[in-house]
Amino acid sequence: MDRNITREQLLGWCSIPYRELENRDDLNIKLMIKPDRAEIMNVIGHMMADEAAAFSRENKPLKWVLPAGPTDEFDILVRRVNEERISLKNLWVFHMDEFLDWEGRPYPVADTYESLEGTMNACLYDRIDPELTVPVSQRIWPRINDVDRPDELCRELGGIDTLWAGIGAKGLVAFNEPPYRYTSRLTIEEYAAAKTRIVELNDDTIVALSERTFGGCYDAVPPKSITIGFGIMTTAKRAVYMVATGSWKQTVVRVLLFSEPTLEYPATILPKYIPDITLCADIATMDHPLSHELKGW
Repeated sequence: MDRNITREQLLGWCSIPYRELENRDDLNIKLMIKPDRAEIMNVIGHMMADEAAAFSRENKPLKWVLPAGPTDEFDILVRRVNEERISLKNLWVFHMDEFLDWEGRPYPVADTYESLEGTMNACLYDRIDPELTVPVSQRIWPRINDVDRPDELCRELGGIDTLWAGIGAKGLVAFNEPPYRYTSRLTIEEYAAAKTRIVELNDDTIVALSERTFGGCYDAVPPKSITIGFGIMTTAKRAVYMVATGSWKQTVVRVLLFSEPTLEYPATILPKYIPDITLCADIATMDHPLSHELKGW
């Protein structure tokens, strides 16, 4: 795996006070900072609803890539869809991934941690009036019995309009993680063209997910997933990075703003292909300990 970020670059990026970031002219992508998670997710929810309403009025198909987290923004989207009677009948949703067990099989669809489809039903689809919600046939989940369908359908539909993306601490999007295996050598171009595939979760991702939800119990986190590749995401006309996780993500957001494309942080690859990308984050995430005086460090 390439590691073209030097220690000096990383420490330099992390040392910049967050208040100085929005007005810089050397950022790779646009930046929006709001005071807290609630406010930034509120803004993102309205962005989603505005785009859905505009496409609905014009009776045009709208294609999104959606993660199963964060989900706070769906509160605004659901409320506005129901109150303003915004039809989502022309919306196609390419879901990023689904968990698999250790044998590479999906879990039962239910409102549980292991079922991302069940999570999305509970936090989004089932909360929308049936006459307005996204048709089941237009909710595109990666399936182990039809791995190529998302990529083929994306081509048939002419690509993605908006990629809504959470970002992992090491720059994953969906479960497109840094390819750590020393026995496998990939180029950035190969990774950017990656198709839907079954992957094993990297150890650092399992540690992060277990700490966040299960008190550090690694056994509670599914070990595999099926995930759409960057081949679908790079067709997007725009992307919105949604990052409001606080200390877990304080370094990766700096990398997103300044780094050249690198497999060390896969999310840095997307600006090479997507012309309009905005990082939406709260102060707790954009602040960084290295931008403050650390006595005794």
